[in-house]
Amino acid sequence: MNRRIGVIGAGLMGLTHVRLLSGAVSGAEVVAVSDALPEAAERAAAEAGIETVHGDAFDLIHDERVEAVVIASPAATHEAFAVACIEARKPVLCEKPLAETRDAARRVLDAELAAGSRLVHVGFMRRFDPGYADMKAKLDAGLVGRPLLVHCAHRNPVVPPSFGSEMIVTDTVVHEMDAVRWLLGQEIVRATVLTPRPTSHAADGVHDPQFVIFETEDGALADVEAFVNARYAYDIRCEVVGELGTIALPPATPVLVRRDGREAAELPDRFQERFGAAYVGELQAWVAGTATGASAWDGYAAAAVSEATVEALRSGRAMDVALDPRPDFYAAGPRTAG
Repeated sequence: MNRRIGVIGAGLMGLTHVRLLSGAVSGAEVVAVSDALPEAAERAAAEAGIETVHGDAFDLIHDERVEAVVIASPAATHEAFAVACIEARKPVLCEKPLAETRDAARRVLDAELAAGSRLVHVGFMRRFDPGYADMKAKLDAGLVGRPLLVHCAHRNPVVPPSFGSEMIVTDTVVHEMDAVRWLLGQEIVRATVLTPRPTSHAADGVHDPQFVIFETEDGALADVEAFVNARYAYDIRCEVVGELGTIALPPATPVLVRRDGREAAELPDRFQERFGAAYVGELQAWVAGTATGASAWDGYAAAAVSEATVEALRSGRAMDVALDPRPDFYAAGPRTAG
């Protein structure tokens, strides 16, 4: 029997989830959609054949037909909607970030702890990407020994002029925050941000690219090049350097074309193209109730790292991450130093 799902948010991410749940994920049926812009919700409903459109997201959460909820609305709404889902005892897949601030994410975490059930899954979909999953398995098997360094690059072809310096941290580097924590099984304890000469394609006053350095509790270092106006493609890279060797993501494209005296590989230009399989895998696991992805603790930890990184960007200094000890309830994740 299909799991009946309601989707909050009918923008880019919400529509992506509606389309995948309606056409690529088995065992799912989107029965309701909601958006602050009624016309956006109506368009999504019409495209996917969804009968119910709610003007208020809380009405969708409390709709008796809705068994589980996807939150793909703006970040400022995530805390309230996630807590409402927890209180209604409905599984929720919340797009990143779990909440806008560390304190807000902690309130979601506390609500789940009070409920006593793991109801929250945070949309860090890279955990379901075949390349990242293979890296994780090989690292856990000890194939390259103890990890020492992680090198990451996150390049977008272009972003809107409204995409500011801090959004590069909260909307872009946040994926690497989770990936580093997950791959190494360690918490990030300190963040530093360096800002080289900005690209001429960045909006006035925007620091793009940025070079972020994370320190983990076990003394490993991770660097992240975040370049959101790179122009040429959507390019994601990751390499872990261990004591015995290295493990890196495979190329984004599996084939080379040789023609007219040239050799070329096609690169994706959108995140949906690069991580299509990851989104499907994440949703499929969540619908089946066997999701092994990011928990509310992971969402809280990412929010804490994000907050410290933004402050490092503002101050030009290394900033410690303020992270509470991980509750035993989330025993299967990276441990805190405390």
